[in-house]
Amino acid sequence: MCGIHGIIRFDGGQVAPEQLTAMGNVTAHRGPDDEGQHIDGNCGIAMRRLSIIDLAGGHQPLSSEDGKLWLVCNGEIYNFRELRSELIEAGFRFKTGSDSEVVLHAYDAWGDDCLLRLNGMFDFALWDGRRRRLLLARDRLGVKPLYVCQSARGLAFASEAKALLALPDVSAELDHAALRSYLHLGYVAAPQSLFRGIRKLPPGSLLVVEGQRVEQRRYWRMPASIDRARSEAEWADAAAARIEEAVRMQMVSDVPIGAFLSGGIDSSAVVGYMAKHSSQPIRTYAIGFEGGPAEALYNELPYARRVAELFATEHHEIVVRPDVVSLLPRLLWHMDEPMADTAFITTYLVSEFARQDVKVILSGVGGDELFGGYRRYLGGHYAERFRRLPAWVRGPISGIGRHLPSDRHSGLLNLFRLARGFLATAELAPDERYRSYLQILGRPEVGALLLDETGADDPLGAAFDAAGDEDELNRMLAVDAETQLPDDLLLLTDKMSMAVSLECRVPFLDHELVEFAASMPAAVKVRHGRLKHVMKRALGGLLPDDILNRKKRGFGTPMGAWLKRELAPLLQRLLAREVIERRGLFRPQAVADLVRAHEENRMDGTDALIALMNLEVWSRIYLDNRTPDDVAAELKSHIP
Repeated sequence: MCGIHGIIRFDGGQVAPEQLTAMGNVTAHRGPDDEGQHIDGNCGIAMRRLSIIDLAGGHQPLSSEDGKLWLVCNGEIYNFRELRSELIEAGFRFKTGSDSEVVLHAYDAWGDDCLLRLNGMFDFALWDGRRRRLLLARDRLGVKPLYVCQSARGLAFASEAKALLALPDVSAELDHAALRSYLHLGYVAAPQSLFRGIRKLPPGSLLVVEGQRVEQRRYWRMPASIDRARSEAEWADAAAARIEEAVRMQMVSDVPIGAFLSGGIDSSAVVGYMAKHSSQPIRTYAIGFEGGPAEALYNELPYARRVAELFATEHHEIVVRPDVVSLLPRLLWHMDEPMADTAFITTYLVSEFARQDVKVILSGVGGDELFGGYRRYLGGHYAERFRRLPAWVRGPISGIGRHLPSDRHSGLLNLFRLARGFLATAELAPDERYRSYLQILGRPEVGALLLDETGADDPLGAAFDAAGDEDELNRMLAVDAETQLPDDLLLLTDKMSMAVSLECRVPFLDHELVEFAASMPAAVKVRHGRLKHVMKRALGGLLPDDILNRKKRGFGTPMGAWLKRELAPLLQRLLAREVIERRGLFRPQAVADLVRAHEENRMDGTDALIALMNLEVWSRIYLDNRTPDDVAAELKSHIP
């Protein structure tokens, strides 16, 4: 696990080693244990290493015997032992015990098709000196990020965008088209980033540079073919076996390993199978919030404790009331791009806590996207029943829905929020109804906010176009796997864990398990309004009913409640009229109207307001070229 970066010049000039060093210094948190670089004329590749496997011998860059192939790899290859044996039998000689070295020899053996043989989370850069060819690749699901910046002079790449900004000819400028997408979704979907001229390599993609020719292509997409031959019992048995195998494979490590534990189905399953395959107690880590009713909604410690006792783990808990004003600037610097999902704060805090003991952590991220765990997946189920009502009944009910109060941090008002969202979209086509669940602001609302009329790509529309059409639920799951999963959940997981030099693995996103789940009929995943139906049946022998059937909660923060209480001054400061006018991106009155509607519970504007606040903090750091500490000090000076 590490951070990788590099440069290839189109003019044939020599890459300057000090530029690679500067890029690595910016991302030293990703790899505090080691660093290295290799320059071959116009191409230079480098890395910062967090030592996990082959601690003594895994130094990178790695090279072939003839010194013509060079590799830097970020991540883990979980089937490296099997590939190593196959490659040794084919005559290849290994210099180290590193999992990354199999990538080098696999490329030598199978060329670009080696990507189809790798099971893991990774991005890598491979320099083929024989052909003067640079290959960049990202894992199938996009667990590890990779940013690319291309100009007439050459191409640079890095695991974090901020490393590219260390180059003299790359500046931090806002991409206005990406801004529109950010306000719509609460994150920036690949291939865009919020930096003009810097893009993300999409999941399951490779990029090849030969001479001045740059070619990018997908080598993997979510399968769209549904298998209807198995019974539900067969699906459940197969799901249990595949989940267990994915967890077992990802436990490989030469350093201490642990697990995040919320007490939800996904993290509990990971911990249960880890315990089954470990001779020592598993170290588990959970987080809770202190405070009132709003904080209690996010406190999952009793459930985590229940699972920890069940599997006799070495359990650790932290209860926090985070200093958001101090944290935000620092975390948004690490994030590279702002987002509206406050799970990045929670993920950072629990990662920082776990890093005191372990270097590797397993997470339950991905289970909801595979097996149907979000409430939004029930939209079609309820819409079908709603449409059975006579039109003269549906009309008045929808009218009432438009006036329901909304606040996610109150049990009753959150129920009203969900009902209001459903009633507003029940008559829409499935794709548009689902878009309404995912967006934080509708496209008309985004247009009303922005002063710049620059158009934007539609990543959700592109994802729907690429998704299969055999059933509505699997279309939604495929769209999530293409957009929100890599560019929101996995991005924040990578950035926040690596901010404290912690490697986070996600067994549910083992690509063989993903392909298996993608072939499962919707009626097996979600049945009669029961989310994760077959997964709950599959785990019935592992987890107790009170964990399997508990109400789902998000892994975020009660930020909406805080914005109405102790963080109200921060909200007012960051979104003040003079601040909005000085930044010159939004119509001040439109922002003021949004704040007022949220404060009066006429709408739940939590995500939209967080998106605007985080954008302003991010802008002060990256666009105004200020340090996170400087921004934090300024904000604290204005907060009582």
